[in-house]
Amino acid sequence: MLWQLIAAIFAGLGAAGIGLILRQLSGKRLPRWIVPALGGLGMLAYQIHYEYTWFDNKQARLPASAQVISRQDEQMFWRPWTYLAPLTTGFDVIDHDNLVTRHADGARLVEFILYHFERQPADQVSHRRYLLNCEARDLVPLADKTRQPLTQSLRHLERSAPLYRAVCTGT
Repeated sequence: MLWQLIAAIFAGLGAAGIGLILRQLSGKRLPRWIVPALGGLGMLAYQIHYEYTWFDNKQARLPASAQVISRQDEQMFWRPWTYLAPLTTGFDVIDHDNLVTRHADGARLVEFILYHFERQPADQVSHRRYLLNCEARDLVPLADKTRQPLTQSLRHLERSAPLYRAVCTGT
């Protein structure tokens, strides 16, 4: 976050410098307020650029075996431009190298870790182990220490669910 603040300040200084050069080239016909106005616009433009490239930068740092399952895109009234292009604030990932497949009673069971990345002032990453029955399409979280299924949180997935397709069919 410190580097982001430093980058925003330098983007503002650079844009203010462009405003100062434009004012000098115009023979000081441009008003004086153009310098701080361009400085503020430069900082705002940098912040918008950083927010919209956050997802791509995080995705580029994932291992090749990782697959993004879902994205959370949001619109915010204090960021009116997000109504035109929603902002990605979180996403879920599985790592195909960490899939553990077992067979029990003729059913294919796949154990995996679902990672959730969330954009905050300091980025958050959480993870949870799950067990997915590929035939019944039942998804159940596993207890952290014992890895026992928490059946009270059982969910049924549709065949078209991205998580089901990624874990059970590999697409």
